[in-house]
Amino acid sequence: MKFLQAYPKEVKVFLIASLINATGSALMWPLVTMYVFDELGRSMKDAGFVLLIQAMGGIAGQLLGGSLYHKIGVNRLIVGALALNALSLFALPAASGNWHMFIVVMGLFGLFNSLSLPAIQAFIGFRFAEQRGELFNVIYVSNNIGVALGTSLSGFLANYMLSFVLNGLTSAVFAVFFFVYLRRVGSVSPQEQTRKRLPQHEQSAWRLMGHTRIYLFMALGSMFLLIGNSIWNTGVSPFIISEGWPKQAYGFLWTLNGVLIFAAQPLVSLIKRWFAATSTAQMTASSVFYLSGYAVILLMPSYPGLLLAMVLATLGEMLISPAMPSFISDHADRSAPFYLGLSGGIGAVGRVVGPYLMGVQFDSGGLAPTGWLACAMAVLSVGFFGFHAYINRTARTLEQNAA
Repeated sequence: MKFLQAYPKEVKVFLIASLINATGSALMWPLVTMYVFDELGRSMKDAGFVLLIQAMGGIAGQLLGGSLYHKIGVNRLIVGALALNALSLFALPAASGNWHMFIVVMGLFGLFNSLSLPAIQAFIGFRFAEQRGELFNVIYVSNNIGVALGTSLSGFLANYMLSFVLNGLTSAVFAVFFFVYLRRVGSVSPQEQTRKRLPQHEQSAWRLMGHTRIYLFMALGSMFLLIGNSIWNTGVSPFIISEGWPKQAYGFLWTLNGVLIFAAQPLVSLIKRWFAATSTAQMTASSVFYLSGYAVILLMPSYPGLLLAMVLATLGEMLISPAMPSFISDHADRSAPFYLGLSGGIGAVGRVVGPYLMGVQFDSGGLAPTGWLACAMAVLSVGFFGFHAYINRTARTLEQNAA
């Protein structure tokens, strides 16, 4: 990977470890629904309920992880969360014999899996302050390579328990990696170390939440995007089946997504250079691309239309994924972990309610109502991201004038 040559050794090691962890995590993603339905003999309604509990645990993990960063320290938070995540995965085979215990363990898996996310993002923002914008993007690409490898391996393994255990092993290895890595390189940049020697005034969570300009409108924009993005699982997927198309047609859409995330980086770089140079502009541009993709699904309900829609939605995904943590790291300073967790938790609500809303729309009239709903959610997202950009630009102008 030639693009890694520009980064110091400690960054390369972190990227490789992150890729391995993403590969392990992806082993499990395609299998949960199938495991509940096929192995445990439960209904699809039960499978959906398990995913709901897991998602709710994930929201709690995001919020808790951001709040605990400075309270217990980055090393204990990241290593502890990853270790607990591994234990929850190792407990799944034993919990499978009891339905209620299985639900509890899946909820704990969602909690511990998300607990480390804001902490790892904040660690990147603090430790590699000068390169964090591009590093968030490189890590995003690296993780998606891991996701592609993991989902492919999960089909090859075709063994539920083995997939769960391998996921637990990669999480445990990632915990050991962070334990050694953080002791060796430290958790912050030299600039941050200098700043930490100065007296720090810790604000309460309620006071931090009052600074809505930093997180609220951006998080709501993300939430509406995630509601709309549920169209792929709860609109496009049953549409392909109802049309009698081969199931591989749906899988190819996600193959295209994975290929584009790696191959379309030069195009995304041009988009950023031409009309989306700032992180706030990238969020707004992202929601416009998503809106365009949903509109294509609505106006061209054919397989070529779905392919074009996936291209547009993937470009939107590539713009927003690094932009949100980059913006918070740039503007929230020491409070970045809290805002990363808070915005991530608010955005994740979209993953919880989106599948249900899209399912209701699909049952009422097929793909068209889901397309309309997705477009409406994207329009709201454009509005919230645009307002987020406006108020932060205005605040920056006022600060410059005051100076």
